[in-house]
Amino acid sequence: MMGRNLFENAREAVNRFTQNRDGNGNQQMSQEDMQAAKQAIQSAYSQCSQQEKQELQQLEQQLENHHQSLR
Repeated sequence: MMGRNLFENAREAVNRFTQNRDGNGNQQMSQEDMQAAKQAIQSAYSQCSQQEKQELQQLEQQLENHHQSLR
């Protein structure tokens, strides 16, 4: 049950980060969001199924791609 929550947290954190395009160009906020999302993903890794791990890897990739596009 605990793993489920961590997994959901990771997914939500990535969504928050990738949808944080409010046009303000608030780079500092997105940097903190990215760290939070990465930590959420790392936390979830330790307590999730193999299938969820694959989804976490995709989320991490999404995070990286989004981060690159912000530069």
